Amino acid sequence: MNLRSLIVAVLLVVAGCATPTRAPVSPPPVIVSQATWQQVDRDIVAASRSATEQAKVFARGSMEHWRTRVYEQTEENFIPWFSSYWAQEWMSMKVSWYTISAKGEQDASAKRLAAYLLEEYQERVLAPVAVEIDPDAILHQATEFYVQLIGQQLQVISQRYGVPMDQLNARVNKIPAIALGPPSARDASLYQVIHTDLNMLPAFSALIDKIHTAGGDKGVGSTDTAMAPVAKRASQRMEAEMAPRGAASAVAAAAGRLAGGLITVGVAGIRAIIQASDRPDSEALIRSSLGNTFDKAWVKLVQNPTTGVMAGTLYMAAQVEGNLAGAVEAPSVSSGGGSVDWSPTESTNQQIDPLPPAGE
Repeated sequence: MNLRSLIVAVLLVVAGCATPTRAPVSPPPVIVSQATWQQVDRDIVAASRSATEQAKVFARGSMEHWRTRVYEQTEENFIPWFSSYWAQEWMSMKVSWYTISAKGEQDASAKRLAAYLLEEYQERVLAPVAVEIDPDAILHQATEFYVQLIGQQLQVISQRYGVPMDQLNARVNKIPAIALGPPSARDASLYQVIHTDLNMLPAFSALIDKIHTAGGDKGVGSTDTAMAPVAKRASQRMEAEMAPRGAASAVAAAAGRLAGGLITVGVAGIRAIIQASDRPDSEALIRSSLGNTFDKAWVKLVQNPTTGVMAGTLYMAAQVEGNLAGAVEAPSVSSGGGSVDWSPTESTNQQIDPLPPAGE
């Protein structure tokens, strides 16, 4: 290589180093038409309806499992205890004591024995089952399932229409999912419920409190209201059956220590014989009474749109679909065999006028 060629090569290298690096060219922003946004809104409504139906299937299946476990625990733990000789004797003593201490209060013994039976049912049946599953847990899980399904469908919608995810998220952030404010912490957008742990979201806690209040102070998972009539009917029957036995014991006590002891032994032996012969009928009665009342409570938990296990899902679906009513006519959310009017209430009436494209 001669000197001239070497000089030319060096100059080219120096010139190349001196040339400034060109900045990368940013792709032009994606412009989403109004017609596309309207179709996106319609697809969000469709996704909400589909998610609601899937959450409904999940909730009913979970409630079937809960009912099965409650019936199993009732059969294995409560009925044998309830119809046992010593449990009947203990309750007979309670009836006698309640009657003596009633001080003229009407149905005092029935009410107090009902409370006792309910405590036993809670301890022997409902509490063990709740370790596995209960309606309040199903309420949370069904709502979370609905939110999860909506989030998955938003990804599909973004790809279907070529809408950048950041623009779609901005739009979804304008769609209310929970509107219970003021204060504003009791409100949450669809974007927020999708991208936040629901258990950490104050608006979701407010929604659960609202559902619990509508269903009673103890909430959707409580069976006090459902089981109290069962216990009351059982206590009334037991009061009628056991009060004479309690009276016999009182007569025995009044007869003196020796004679009273003999009378008490005789009465106890007769009670054991009667209890053994009455046991099949007694078990059939309590099984039927518990079953009929529990089934009614179960149906209410499954079907009631404001206090049941689908209440959280139906509330959010009504918010989302109601606020996108400008994009599509959204019919009432179906529940069970008929339609349930879940039109937005309170501050949910602030509908989105079909939303403007993001960035406008």
